[in-house]
Amino acid sequence: MKPVIGGWSLRRRVITLLTVVGLLLIGLASAEAAVAARNRTQIDAVLNQTGPLRVQSQELLNALLDQETAIRGYAVSGDPADLTPYQEGLDQEKSVVASMRTLLDDYPQIGHELRMVEDQTAQWRQSVAEPVITTTEQSGTRAGQALVTEQARQQFDQVRSAVNDLQEEILTAREQAASNVRTSSNVLVVLLIVAALVVVVAGALLVLSLDRMVIRPLIGLADQVREVAEGDYQHGIATTGPPEFVRLGEDVDAMRQKIAADLAEVRAARERIEWVNSQLQKQAEELTRSNRDLEQFAYVASHDLQEPLRKVASFCQLLQRRYAGQLDERADQYIAFAVDGAQRMQRLINDLLAFSRIGRLTTGFVEVDLNKVMGDVAGQTEAARQYADAELTWSGLPVISGEEPLLTNLLANLVSNSIKFRRPDVPSKVHISARLVGAEWEITCQDNGIGIEPEFADKIFVIFQRLHSKDAYPGTGIGLAIVKKIVEYHGGRVWVDTDVPEGTAIRFTLPALPEDVEAAAAGDSAVQPNALTGGDSTASTEPPAAPTEQADEADQPDRADEATESGRTGDMRETVG
Repeated sequence: MKPVIGGWSLRRRVITLLTVVGLLLIGLASAEAAVAARNRTQIDAVLNQTGPLRVQSQELLNALLDQETAIRGYAVSGDPADLTPYQEGLDQEKSVVASMRTLLDDYPQIGHELRMVEDQTAQWRQSVAEPVITTTEQSGTRAGQALVTEQARQQFDQVRSAVNDLQEEILTAREQAASNVRTSSNVLVVLLIVAALVVVVAGALLVLSLDRMVIRPLIGLADQVREVAEGDYQHGIATTGPPEFVRLGEDVDAMRQKIAADLAEVRAARERIEWVNSQLQKQAEELTRSNRDLEQFAYVASHDLQEPLRKVASFCQLLQRRYAGQLDERADQYIAFAVDGAQRMQRLINDLLAFSRIGRLTTGFVEVDLNKVMGDVAGQTEAARQYADAELTWSGLPVISGEEPLLTNLLANLVSNSIKFRRPDVPSKVHISARLVGAEWEITCQDNGIGIEPEFADKIFVIFQRLHSKDAYPGTGIGLAIVKKIVEYHGGRVWVDTDVPEGTAIRFTLPALPEDVEAAAAGDSAVQPNALTGGDSTASTEPPAAPTEQADEADQPDRADEATESGRTGDMRETVG
């Protein structure tokens, strides 16, 4: 049975409840603010008006008593010094009355009583005090004492009675203000209690409403969803409660129906996928066997081809040495072609064998100091550099993680390539440098040779790809392909920078050690890799290292032979940065 969606939504109910509660709390807060303001006014009346008035009324009485006592004393002694308290009392009376008047704006009755005191005091001063002072000054103390009669005392008693009436009125006003403070405080407390009750009742209503409209429907929906999640995809989901929950239940049930429909398709697809996986696994196993057979074939073929090639090359060379000049010129040319072809085939086989071994025969990555590697490269390329009068320099090379033999082969190929493709009659200069870019070292091999046209920048890394004839620049065309494979094996990339002003700049990247990256990120001083230091030095005169099976593209043995045949050693400069 599909539930009917109707009635107020959950949001509307919650908003209505919160609005009613908010309005009640705002009304209570406004009433509390008004009562609190009135309470502060009433407390101010007690503390800053009626309280000081009561104290000042007592000070006024004391000033009048001082005046009356000074008049009596002066009438007895006739000493003008005895009039000093009278004058001080008069000044104090004026000061107190002036101060009291500033506090009487809200108390007109007290102001009336204060005027009564002033009138009585003025009458006493006019009818008693001033005549006593004048008579005593003119006629002596006896005449002055004669004026201090019972009637004079009664007249001062009227002044004292007026002051008492003033104090009674001030006390009455103070008690009324205190009563008002207590009343407003009680009202404020009642309003706070009512506000607290409103919050409690609203919270209770909200909790009960959430339990009935949210929690119970959610629990019911969760139980039904849990049944579906446990595998009962045919269990229908029905939800009660607010319209939002009913729509949610319908959406979940629609999703259940779609999942049930998709599940049937998934089961069928799974069977097809399992069949495809089994076929792929068979193909993968067959491909693995094929690759293994190909590697074995390449290795065996390379070694098996060496022997007949050596025999062909040896006998061709014997023919060349024994019968050179004895046959006609065409025969000598044919023999030279045969010797050259056999030697080139040997170099091709050796290079192919070296190319196939990269990444297959591994000794594991270790930390390699490229400055030390460049020292080995300088030894390997010494003969070629002597022949070409080349200068090899390097500076600031880092320590990286890799295989030292492969990295030596990589740099040897680049240096040999730079020396081979030099400009005629221009001393060759090759410089190796490095800089940290992000988390990689970018290493550059820069020379001043013939350069590479931009359209051929990508072709030079293709195996057996040559841009010149073998007569112009000998070699097998595999050296830079080996460079690319070694760089990619170490997780880097290699390219030709065509923006250099002259020569060729081949750049490649190698992952940097974590400590180098952290040092650069921390903003420390420039990273100083473990580099050889010292000034320019003359290269060693020891014989060059024997060429390995991984022959570079420059075909170093041929150049060494040519240098020996010509008898030229040249000036070789090796600068270590």
